[in-house]
Amino acid sequence: MTDFVIYLGDVITANNIMVANASLYWDQAISPTQNRGIPWASVFGNHDDAPFEWPLEWFSTLGIPQIRCPPTGTFCSGEEGCFKGTGRPELLKNEIKHNGSFSTYGPRNLWPSVSNYVLQVSSSDDPQLPLAFLYFLDSGGGSYPEIISSAQAEWFQQKSKQINSDSRVPEIIFWHIPSTAYKTVAPKLTIQKPCVGSINKESVASQEAEMGIMNLLVNRTSVKAIFVGHNHGLDWCCPYQKLWLCYARHTGYGGYGDWPRGARILEITENPFSLKTWIRMEDGQMHSEVGLS
Repeated sequence: MTDFVIYLGDVITANNIMVANASLYWDQAISPTQNRGIPWASVFGNHDDAPFEWPLEWFSTLGIPQIRCPPTGTFCSGEEGCFKGTGRPELLKNEIKHNGSFSTYGPRNLWPSVSNYVLQVSSSDDPQLPLAFLYFLDSGGGSYPEIISSAQAEWFQQKSKQINSDSRVPEIIFWHIPSTAYKTVAPKLTIQKPCVGSINKESVASQEAEMGIMNLLVNRTSVKAIFVGHNHGLDWCCPYQKLWLCYARHTGYGGYGDWPRGARILEITENPFSLKTWIRMEDGQMHSEVGLS
């Protein structure tokens, strides 16, 4: 049974959406989780609030096709068309209205990044006792550079000291675009131990620069793993110093590539704590299991 779902960004491809408010499509994307009554949280990817990209063929003799905007309260003037786009704050404002969403606004001083927050996984014996902390960071892209800023790194440092000063509670990190450290551990051709995975079909497309977050994470003994999305043709986990760097698995029906769809599963147990992960494919097959704690 699934207890919680994490959307690791690129929930929608906003640069292909010809409407003023893309929240309608975001709602459709998360509806399978919501309809099953499963709680979820999300971080933003580089496509979620990307500006609309005018297709080259629209400038041929065929011209711009007739645009039919959704009637669900969307306003499009004749001059603006339906290509205004929807920013991160608007997408998040819409999502957190739904029962079941654990996503939340991050500190305003981290703007333009938005999805920066931490959730506590509680012990089954005592709801006040933390079993793990899940950190979500906005890795940018779309409306601003693909990066985790020094301000975000400072926020993580302060927050982790505040709620987990002795690093006793395990911490698990989620963002969309891999850090440059992923290039360091990336398998060259086939995936060999100690890495685990099933597809290694493209190069790591990393953030534009490293602004300090990785240095903080590798020096915290409580950080067990980082999980990212972004590259559809990669699904491996590899050790990096004292933690693990992992990809999810391309789950949705949009975006590039025709690799079989799947999802990364995380299993947390207590007494003693352990973190295990594997890939579950759309057809139910499972593979690439590895312990991360």
